[in-house]
Amino acid sequence: MMQEAWELLEKSIIYYQGRAVGTVAAQDPHLDALNYDQCFIRDFVPSALVFLMQGKTEIVRNFLIETLLLQSHEKQMDCFQPGPGLMPASFKVEFDGNKEYLTADFGEHAIARVPPVDSCLWWIFLLRAYVKATGDIAFAHQPGFQEGIKLILDMCLVHRFAMYPTMLVPDGSFMIDRRLGVYGHPLEIQVLFYAVLRTADELLLPDGDNHSYSHKIKQRMGALNYHIREYYWLDLKRLGEIYRYKGDEFGKEIANKFNIYAESIPMWLTEWLPENAGYLVGNLGPGRMDFRFFTLGNLLAILVSLASEQESQSIMDLFELRWHDLIGYMPLKICFPALEGMEWHIVTGCDPKNIPWSYHNGGNWPILLWLFAAAAEKTGRVELAQRAIEIAESRLIRDRFPEYYDGKNGRLIGKEARIYQTWSIAGLLAAKKIIANPAYLDLITFEEDNQNLGCDFA
Repeated sequence: MMQEAWELLEKSIIYYQGRAVGTVAAQDPHLDALNYDQCFIRDFVPSALVFLMQGKTEIVRNFLIETLLLQSHEKQMDCFQPGPGLMPASFKVEFDGNKEYLTADFGEHAIARVPPVDSCLWWIFLLRAYVKATGDIAFAHQPGFQEGIKLILDMCLVHRFAMYPTMLVPDGSFMIDRRLGVYGHPLEIQVLFYAVLRTADELLLPDGDNHSYSHKIKQRMGALNYHIREYYWLDLKRLGEIYRYKGDEFGKEIANKFNIYAESIPMWLTEWLPENAGYLVGNLGPGRMDFRFFTLGNLLAILVSLASEQESQSIMDLFELRWHDLIGYMPLKICFPALEGMEWHIVTGCDPKNIPWSYHNGGNWPILLWLFAAAAEKTGRVELAQRAIEIAESRLIRDRFPEYYDGKNGRLIGKEARIYQTWSIAGLLAAKKIIANPAYLDLITFEEDNQNLGCDFA
């Protein structure tokens, strides 16, 4: 049965000047291509991991080289140009007679024209995976790659109007690419940012001006780790503390540092949160805590050890205890719960694609399966991964690998979902490869960074 998935992945490969450089987003024969015939940096990551696990490293090498050449270098001449360090959301092979060239989309053609903050973060994540798979550290030490890494760090570590170590980003600038109230300091970006800091610490050469980068990286890494674990973590004990917070406290030594009001705790949470489980909340800022559960950020936090070992186990406990809500008939729910009623009207702007329990508003995304399998393997909960893969495998093949599923438990193929979605195919393949050979975890995981922990950056 899996042979079809392998064949579809091979068929999705994009060639440029005779070399494999990526995969198309989808191969749906019944719908207009739109931008699904392009290679998205975010989408290519699971495909790239599958290729690396298969020993087909050349396509990943070519992808990293070509996308590095597409990275924005110029300082903004006007407000409609991407800033230096930004990677495109996607690229496409174009033809002018016999000449081939790559065109990049930095968000100019995207819905709502939002640039992809996460593309450069996923790019560094994949660069490290390639180095781990091949042992070719010299590849990352080339001047072009060293400069590319530093440009991304410059963008992430820029001086800003903020008192927190987190990255401030707009709505729609990552996997949740439509308005869903995730502006501010969304968990997914903070975890990717932490992974970038860990990777840069590994891959930057210790010479020249890199010493100053090394100091900034270690300082920010420790502060970010402390901040996320201390303020984003939520379990029943923590919820009880928030419920009894005093508001409008002034001074440095206060409990309610973000001025969260108890009245903002949603009613669903007090019944839904188990006694012996917890998770990292979706967002945090002045007077605001987004209590929704966002799957990608929590799973990735386990993989990069931004979540502690105890927190990682608690997150997996949450999946086990709330299996019907978060896994359902097709793993996995992108966020829980969905926005409904007047809240949906206000927060999404009446987005017809993000209706409740659909697309990014509580839809189920098969792509998340590889992250779940990896997190389950890392935490010693492999039986959860096997159970999820068993649920997904036969149905994905039968349904022709849709992009996403709708409904509270993912029983319906998404209303506007493409079939033969490449990252749905790659997500299943990667999940099965990780469970078959846990050594592949080394490509995508980090161990606890005890050297940069333990300081109070509050």
